[in-house]
Amino acid sequence: MRRSWDRAQGDDTPREPLPSIEDQGSGKLVAPPASAVLDSAHLGNIEGAFGRINLDDDGDRSRWKRRLLTLAAIVGPGLIVMVGDNDAGGVSTYAQAGQNLHTSLLWTLLLLIPVLVVNQEMVVRLGAVTGVGHARLINERFGRAWGWFSVGDLFLLNFLTIVTEFIGISLAASYFGLSRYIVVPTAAIALVVIMASGSFRRWERAMFVFIGISLLQIPMFVLSHPHFPTIFNNFVVPAIFGGANSSSVLLIIAIVGTTVAPWQLFFQQSNIVDKRITPRFISYERVDTVLGSIVVVIGAAAIMITANYAASGTKFFGKFTNAGDVAHLLARHSALLGDIFAVVLFDASIIGAAAVTLATSYAFGDVFGLRHSLHRGWREAKPFYVSYTIMVALAGGIVLIPHAPLGLITTAVQALAGILLPSASVFLLLLCNDPEVLGPWVNARWLNALATLIIGVLLDLSGTLMTSTLFPNINVISIAEDLGIGLVVAGGIVYGIVLLVSRRRHASVQPVQQRVLSRSEKMTWRMPPLNLLRPVRWSPGLRIGMLSLRAYLVLSVILLIVKAVQLSSG
Repeated sequence: MRRSWDRAQGDDTPREPLPSIEDQGSGKLVAPPASAVLDSAHLGNIEGAFGRINLDDDGDRSRWKRRLLTLAAIVGPGLIVMVGDNDAGGVSTYAQAGQNLHTSLLWTLLLLIPVLVVNQEMVVRLGAVTGVGHARLINERFGRAWGWFSVGDLFLLNFLTIVTEFIGISLAASYFGLSRYIVVPTAAIALVVIMASGSFRRWERAMFVFIGISLLQIPMFVLSHPHFPTIFNNFVVPAIFGGANSSSVLLIIAIVGTTVAPWQLFFQQSNIVDKRITPRFISYERVDTVLGSIVVVIGAAAIMITANYAASGTKFFGKFTNAGDVAHLLARHSALLGDIFAVVLFDASIIGAAAVTLATSYAFGDVFGLRHSLHRGWREAKPFYVSYTIMVALAGGIVLIPHAPLGLITTAVQALAGILLPSASVFLLLLCNDPEVLGPWVNARWLNALATLIIGVLLDLSGTLMTSTLFPNINVISIAEDLGIGLVVAGGIVYGIVLLVSRRRHASVQPVQQRVLSRSEKMTWRMPPLNLLRPVRWSPGLRIGMLSLRAYLVLSVILLIVKAVQLSSG
């Protein structure tokens, strides 16, 4: 397929042969001939929690029964990444919204569905078509400097996020009167055992067990005596209880930041690669992703409604402290309800810790060219599992340190995620407009326009969050409005750059576009080995835009560190 693609472009440049997929001397991985896949374990049968699809299975899937069986085998990466996003930080943020502002912010959750679907759908295509993780693509297509800049930030943010997951585990343990010095190490050991089983299917089945436990949100919602007319109205009518002010605007930003996180991009793409999903099954993985986005919004709404029930009409309304205290407030109404909320918090923390840590280990393997697959056992992929174990152990250990600044860590994670998300989205958009990477699967123009709008909104929220974190007394509403106006102009410029780059790149493959690929050709097209791809052409406008983004990120992170030091020193 690569040969016919090149000839269609009029490219007869000879390509150097590639080495075998594994260099036995170094233990590192290299791309096999005619494939970009770095780890041989990423090739083979799809082994999902609820079914298996053989590599040579090209049978007809026109009947609904066959389609449903295929979906059952494919489902997983989308649901896990979305449910994992309702982690300890998510439970805390949604509970704060419910306890402080009733259910008036439910509408924000509905608006986040298209944001989640658009971002993660692009990741789905990248994973299935390229067979390479997100970190590796950034590193190879934009250079090591950009790769390390992006992945280095990810490692820091993910580690701090894992710490917040263990904070959630500690709060849940405290509710039940259990010592965190017992529960936290036990949870850490369980996370390592589940991940290091040497079987992707066993790992995914374990994740679905925890997803099943998260369904306790349904009886939790029912026991909260929801008032359905009010809930429906809050979903469809944007409003803020008490009117817009700095606190409510920041809470909205926090909801966006905790629901759309950078680690999601890295996790789902690598997990799709590890599950061996190919372009033939992109439509099924899209369904998986949409289902996940709906599930995450339903769960977030249930938490918000339950927290409102806990505090509404009491002296604790508007005085949120942490998710553990919400469980105690619920216990005043019903011991069962308090117990369920605490279990949901614990379960969310476990899923979040598993997904975020695995996303980091995937990126670690991508960057260093090491074996990084759940299909491999401990002996076959020792660095992959060691990196996972070290992160879990260190994160759990920090939570056990007496008087550790856990509240400061939680705040820093929220701010840092808000800073890094637009950068991750920009790289995602550029990769999805690269015909060398996605070939016939590149973004449509309407999708570029929608993605650019989303990035503009994320930049507005990121700038507002950063400014308000550094300068607490500033008028957040005014800042958000000013940034919004500026980003409307900047967004038009960015979209123009993306459109120009896209046209230039498509110009080089115009003969291919004139020849419409058949469905079978498109479904079997995959990215060639990375060292065979033409380098990215940096236009002056693109270079200026990316350097400006880098300067913003560096300055923001420095200012955040300064602010954190000031807070820690009192």
